[in-house]
Amino acid sequence: MPIRVRLQAILDERGMSQRELARLINVRPNTISHLCSDKVNSAYFDTLEQICKTLNISLNELLVLEDD
Repeated sequence: MPIRVRLQAILDERGMSQRELARLINVRPNTISHLCSDKVNSAYFDTLEQICKTLNISLNELLVLEDD
């Protein structure tokens, strides 16, 4: 069961750019771009925590476990 990061969908819903989120949590824009892509194979817990706190969402909203 693959884990999917819903970050791009959440940013789209809020009208927020990847660059704006990167600035708010003080990470490189490439980090956010990577998390918004379909090629995510790893992520730092502290980055995921910062994203959840900044967007006021739970980890369950950010990460989705999909059926194969």
